[in-house]
Amino acid sequence: MKIVKLEDFHADGGWRTLSYLKVTTDEGLVGWSEFYEGFGAGGTTDVIRRFAPAVIGLDPRPVGKIGATLRAQTQLAPGGLNNQAIAAIENACLDIKAKALGVPVCALFGGPFRERIQLYWSHCGSFRVTHAALFEKELGTPGIKTLHDVRALGQEAVRRGFKALKTNPLLFDGPKPRMAPAGFQPGTAMLDKNIDNKLIFAITDQLAAFRDGAGVETGLLIDLNFSQHVEGYKRIAKAIEPFDMTWVEIDLHDPRGLAAIRRSTSTPVASLETIYGVKQFRPFFEEQAVDVAIIDVPWNGLWESVRIAAVADSFDVNCAPHNFYGDLASLMSAHFCAAVPNFRIMEFEADDMPWTHDFVTKKIVVENGELVLPTTPGWGAEVNEEALQAHPAKRRP
Repeated sequence: MKIVKLEDFHADGGWRTLSYLKVTTDEGLVGWSEFYEGFGAGGTTDVIRRFAPAVIGLDPRPVGKIGATLRAQTQLAPGGLNNQAIAAIENACLDIKAKALGVPVCALFGGPFRERIQLYWSHCGSFRVTHAALFEKELGTPGIKTLHDVRALGQEAVRRGFKALKTNPLLFDGPKPRMAPAGFQPGTAMLDKNIDNKLIFAITDQLAAFRDGAGVETGLLIDLNFSQHVEGYKRIAKAIEPFDMTWVEIDLHDPRGLAAIRRSTSTPVASLETIYGVKQFRPFFEEQAVDVAIIDVPWNGLWESVRIAAVADSFDVNCAPHNFYGDLASLMSAHFCAAVPNFRIMEFEADDMPWTHDFVTKKIVVENGELVLPTTPGWGAEVNEEALQAHPAKRRP
């Protein structure tokens, strides 16, 4: 079996572009993966295309060897776009290998450890604020204008069966609600990281409203992204202790700084979604910097993600996938969750544009806040190319 073609596809996902890689073999087997390049300048697609000549003609089934070969070629520029492109190729080859063997992808790694994957509602309220008009038009969702609306959203999450929800800091101090800067927006957001009581009180008021609506048994998570320096993260983590959080999510590339935050609070700390490869993860485990390691499967590749999870397990650390993508990526992340013993909970976009569910040939099944793992070979679904063509990307990724 040989790889004969690599093709990339891009479609409108509402507030973002959804991207897919198709790898075709000379025996007719096809592998799919979902990737993403909506941050920064993009360019993952171009890197994938540059890798194509090195991959065409290879047998797709020795997936680890393919990945190691491509990483050897990028030693002078590891991580970043190179890593994301390699991961997309690896993930599509895993789909092929599993199909060739007639097994689900997780079976290649000793799974499944579980057939039902517990989910949390990601960006709960956040995108209803930042993309209010789109969500009202396409989903008919009520606007989030006050803390009373936040409380109602917590009730909605419970009605829909979710046992946990994650939000971002929301501000109601102006003519329109807005999301607090996350640290990666254009302008000075990456520089202005001086914490003040106004933001702390806004966060605690928001969490109080969610707790009131969702009840004491629902897990609460909040994502602070890159918004603070160590001091700010410490103060927020301390302030939210009364809400019995599942975790506070922090993006920080300093193992010792993150460890200092974790030691300063009883609020569990989750992080590392922007870290690549087992070698970059290991210092954070050695410093005991996290309670939960967040691993991005589309960016690391499932093969490397399982290796990272194994190292995390040796430090008694649980793992959760970073997954705010489309349905194929949700299936990829679900197979990761089924392939490792130290799984905590899976991120899931409960609010998504209705047409994006047509991008896969088999709908994801969610029951009582749990994703039901497919048992069919590969990821459990193919990509519907006609549906992608019916919703062309509004912007080049």
